[in-house]
Order: sequence, then C-alpha cells, then structure tokens
Amino acid sequence: MPFSTSLTNHFLIAMPGLADPNFSRTVTYICEHTEQGAMGIVINRPLDVRLGELFDQLEITAAQPSVGSTPVYQGGPVQTDRGFVLHSAGPTFDSTLNITPDISVTTSRDVLEAIAKGDGPDQVLIALGYAGWGGGQLEQEMSANAWLNGPASNEVIFDMDSSARWMAAAQLLGVDLNLLSGEAGHA
Repeated sequence: MPFSTSLTNHFLIAMPGLADPNFSRTVTYICEHTEQGAMGIVINRPLDVRLGELFDQLEITAAQPSVGSTPVYQGGPVQTDRGFVLHSAGPTFDSTLNITPDISVTTSRDVLEAIAKGDGPDQVLIALGYAGWGGGQLEQEMSANAWLNGPASNEVIFDMDSSARWMAAAQLLGVDLNLLSGEAGHA
C-alpha cells in the first residue's frame, strides 16, 4: 500500500484477530505518520505503576500527593525505559511535539516537574515506551486487515476508563468489535 494519507491524530484500533501480544486489543494514538514511518502511543494498557513511583525514581516531589496515583501506561514495545506524556495543549516544554492545536506529546523531564507542581497540562496520559513502524510497514499491516483506523477523540484518550477505550474507539467508526471475527477471510 503506497503512502497516500497521514494517519497523524488518528486511532489505530487492533482488529480482534491481531495476535501480536504487544498490540492485541489495543488503541494506539498516532502522534506522527510520514513516508518514513509512524510513531504512536498505546492508550489502553495501564501498567502496575503509578506516577508517584516515577517521581520517586526521578527525585521529583509532588505538591499534592494525589497526583502520584495517576496511572502509567505501556505506550508500546519500543524504548520502554523512556517516558512520553500525551497531553492537552497549553504550555510547551523542552521537548514538545504539537500534534494538533489540542494535543501534544512531550518527552522531557520538565513536563513531569510541572505536573508535580500542579502547573502541568490539564489532561495527561503518561506512558513508558512507544509504538513505531518503519516506512511502509504500517500501510502493509493495514492492508493485511490488522488495524481499523479513524480520527482520534480527546474524550477517549483522556476522559474514559482505559478498559473501555478499545470498544469506544471502534464505535466512533460505527463498528462493534463484538461482531467481527478474529479470522481473516478473502472473497
């Protein structure tokens, strides 16, 4: 499948038959998609880690202890020791990529310091690692029916319980994943 349309600011929704344990039943928010490849953050795989644990490792003190209970997500299988903060627009930080006027991703420590002080973005999703595809790889996977895709929704990313995001992202497209078979077919 040749590169024709950027999927930046779209959801990749794993089809029921996608068996890769890194992506089974996931929703990935695509932060960047060019001819050279794609990068995204899985938004529905909470880890057994809370933000307070990251603060402790980084020696950051939170002004309000409750911020430490924020869940941390498995953003993908690449660079799982590196943090990514998907957040609502507002202040920019040392390493911020503005994806849309409403959503940015930041990889620098200063965003975590701002969150700890209570000066961070209004909405955040903190992840360790990211999902990455080389040039043409994502297009090949899509032509093999591994993924559904459609425009992203801030509500699904930031406001919804993580366990509901996979179904909700598909429902934005009018798709009920319960009705899809895990088996690929050919006409």
